[in-house]
Amino acid sequence: MCSCNVFSDGEVRNCLNPGPDCPRTPAQVYRSLGCGAQCGRCATTIRSIMDRTLAQKHACSEDCGGNCPLTQQANMNEPPARQRWQRRSLGWR
Repeated sequence: MCSCNVFSDGEVRNCLNPGPDCPRTPAQVYRSLGCGAQCGRCATTIRSIMDRTLAQKHACSEDCGGNCPLTQQANMNEPPARQRWQRRSLGWR
């Protein structure tokens, strides 16, 4: 999957265990695998693996809601609405 750092999609999936130490960004996945982004081409693939794997490993129930540690962590990493709007309006991602 990553030819620069030589790791596989299986290694990415194995480092994703729901809980407080679970990587939430591709950069955190790189760090947990003991490397850093080189060319960055695999970052979008890492993100899609993260989304699929965490959805499978942690299926929220209806009463989970805002008390879910994954939801709380995701909300902490999310920029404020105004900042998201500014980035979109300026063409930033």
